[in-house]
Amino acid sequence: MNKSIPVGVIGAGIMGEALIAALIAFGVDAKKITISEKRLERASELMSRYGINVESIENNVATAEVLLLVVKPQDMASVLAEIKSSINQEAVVVTFAAGKKISFISEGLATDNPIIRVMPNTATLVGAGMAAISLGSGVSTQQSDFVTGFLSATGKVIEVPEDLQDAVTATSGSGPAYFFRFVEAMVDGAQQLGLSHDAATQLTVQTIVGAAKLLEESGKSATVLRENVTSPNGTTAAALASFESSHISSVVATAMKAARDRSQELA
Repeated sequence: MNKSIPVGVIGAGIMGEALIAALIAFGVDAKKITISEKRLERASELMSRYGINVESIENNVATAEVLLLVVKPQDMASVLAEIKSSINQEAVVVTFAAGKKISFISEGLATDNPIIRVMPNTATLVGAGMAAISLGSGVSTQQSDFVTGFLSATGKVIEVPEDLQDAVTATSGSGPAYFFRFVEAMVDGAQQLGLSHDAATQLTVQTIVGAAKLLEESGKSATVLRENVTSPNGTTAAALASFESSHISSVVATAMKAARDRSQELA
């Protein structure tokens, strides 16, 4: 699948813009990218920023060979109803809506378009995202390679069976929010120990950024790295013991199950 094909993007919010930037970074000509966005000011902003096209949703889906549906789960049914009579029957449809199964998209379109389901996360916005894709029936190798290729410009990509997409949502889709909440807690804890908000924030953020980089680049597991910085009866050991007494693994697992269950409810 070459990079000069027309690509349609339905929904031009923050994630939609990140995907537009990824397509261009992947080598797709900006003039081949067309968005449909109800907010005219937002559409004009993106057209000016990236040199892309803006079209009505009917015209957009009629010509796109790759169609990205970047809409909220609760809006998906109405969008599918709106585009099904106009969609290019040869287009691969790529859905980014949490919880919405390939079968839901297929039934909503009532067409034979091949469908790829993607769960990205918010770090896509800074080129450090994690995306998991699942392929519906009829997706060609060329179509899969194209989608995997441009998503790689946003970070890392893996392929999973669709029945694991809810687990992906609970892990990497919602995962950044778990991290942000932990940062909030560390900042609050540091302030309770007497540090200013600015100092607490700087210390916490850089510590976690550095730890993440060490985990990514060292080739060592989180377990080994944790053990390396934990001296017996030391300060770190005392903190970790407190985590364990609060059953941290159980707390996290319960939270992730709640996210997974909610993803299933959205189906």
